[in-house]
Amino acid sequence: MARQPYATPEQLAAWLGRPAPADAERLLARAGEDIDSALLTAVYAVDEDGDPLDPDVRAALSSATCAQVEYQLAAGDDGTGAAGQWDSVSIGPVSLSGRGRRATATAGVDLAPRAERALRRAGLTPGRVFPW
Repeated sequence: MARQPYATPEQLAAWLGRPAPADAERLLARAGEDIDSALLTAVYAVDEDGDPLDPDVRAALSSATCAQVEYQLAAGDDGTGAAGQWDSVSIGPVSLSGRGRRATATAGVDLAPRAERALRRAGLTPGRVFPW
């Protein structure tokens, strides 16, 4: 069986405080990939499908994924990560001007600040040691 998404369209709607976009499943899947990239060094217990066992870890991953989608929607991004990278773009002949503000750069991912905080609070980002 495949790993479950970190968040559902219903969780996204609750996070946003409004109905989830029609393509919520796609947006959540893309945001989940961003979260996975930010977690490359994280250590937490998983089941045979790779789903986290700890309910606090599951909640943090859900929050981080919803925060990532919220950030991308606010930036006008459709989940590709391309929005907000430039202040001005022209095509023909090509002209790119000034980089826009970027969120936390984690593992090469334009990670939403709220997503990064959710992961950090759960101890899923580098720099925190927990006794086992």
